[in-house]
Amino acid sequence: MKTDQQLKQDVIAELGWDPAVNTSQIGVEVKDGIVTLAGRVSSFTEKWEAEQATKRDDGVKGLAVQMDVNLPGISNRTDADLARSVVNTLQCQSYLPQDAVQVMVEDGWVTLSGEGESNYQRLDAAEFIPDLLGVKGINESIGIKPRAATNSIQADIEAALKRRSASRFQDRTVSVHDGDVTLSGRVQSLWDLERIWKLAWRSAGVKHVKNDLKVCFA
Repeated sequence: MKTDQQLKQDVIAELGWDPAVNTSQIGVEVKDGIVTLAGRVSSFTEKWEAEQATKRDDGVKGLAVQMDVNLPGISNRTDADLARSVVNTLQCQSYLPQDAVQVMVEDGWVTLSGEGESNYQRLDAAEFIPDLLGVKGINESIGIKPRAATNSIQADIEAALKRRSASRFQDRTVSVHDGDVTLSGRVQSLWDLERIWKLAWRSAGVKHVKNDLKVCFA
């Protein structure tokens, strides 16, 4: 198991290796395996990339993000202008039905609400928003209509896990109630935890995923 100092050095190295991240204004602190990223970045995309780079380290048990998006002057837009851009992007790029998603923008933060038929549509709606000029953050609260029986959802998730590296996911359980999925057990890294969470969301009929998985190192 890595010490906090070793983990800090590895996270800093990973951030420095990632070309999408400017490390000059990002500070890293580690305590008991919990990594805190603090500072300022020039775009929401850079903030997201820094989070993903940190999660790639197997020693990370948890991540706290205290980074602010400080947009350069040329990137600042009015909320009304940004809202129109988001709406146009959803209409051109998303597979969601017309008017299925409502858009609200406040101080550069985009909130998406409404209801879709699958998690694929929900993810698709938010996929193109981070790269829009002026976005400081995203709140996504799109609901999903249940489309499959509980036993079918659970079987689909279990089968998907078995198709992957079974040794990495063996200490976990999946329970489903009315489209709500609960994941519990142990995984070897924060990266594995997120992979299983995303995998569960991909199953048809899933309305919500509660992630009770714990990161435990061998």
